Amino acid sequence: MAEQQPTVELSVAADEVEAAVARTCAEWRLARAEVRVETRPDEGAPGQVRVRVMAARGAIVAAGDDDEDLARARQVLAELLARMGVAAEIHASRGEPDGGITPIVLDIQGLDLGELIGHKGETLAALQYIARLIVSKQAGRSVDLIVDVQGHKKRREEQLGRLAHRLAEQAVERQRVMSFEPMPANERRIIHLALRDYPGVQTESVGEGTHRKVTIIPHPR
Repeated sequence: MAEQQPTVELSVAADEVEAAVARTCAEWRLARAEVRVETRPDEGAPGQVRVRVMAARGAIVAAGDDDEDLARARQVLAELLARMGVAAEIHASRGEPDGGITPIVLDIQGLDLGELIGHKGETLAALQYIARLIVSKQAGRSVDLIVDVQGHKKRREEQLGRLAHRLAEQAVERQRVMSFEPMPANERRIIHLALRDYPGVQTESVGEGTHRKVTIIPHPR
């Protein structure tokens, strides 16, 4: 059976609708953009309106209400997307632990979201940077936050891992340095980690600024 999203019906004065919705959002710990609101006259109470507030599908944090960072991160990202005029769902979870830190992963789901990724993921990287800054400021400490769009980063990570192993194999066979195209720091890190334990090679980042890239250096035989 499909999970039911929270819904509440209220009877309030017409000029108190937004205040009632705001109270409901605060109770559910959701941004205003994450709820749908329907209103109609309350036939049983003249001068009142019936207000139905429904959480958007996927709006509730799967990890539970006790994870304040997760709820805070979802709300921040939802507000950013609303300001950008983007209608989408946000799936929130905890990622795989890395160095003792378990990051928050926010995966944006919807239609026609390519613009959120941008050229070589630049727009997505900027969105993640802004969201991380805001969440960390609200939390009063650094919060590790990953923002993805329909699993784009996961697919890219897997693609880079496969490519890294192919180039490492070629580097060993040919005994020559193999180079990747220039890429951002987060993608270079994926390659370094993918080949960290690969026998017979070592990796180095070379170049400056936007021209910085990873090279695979074979060990002499």
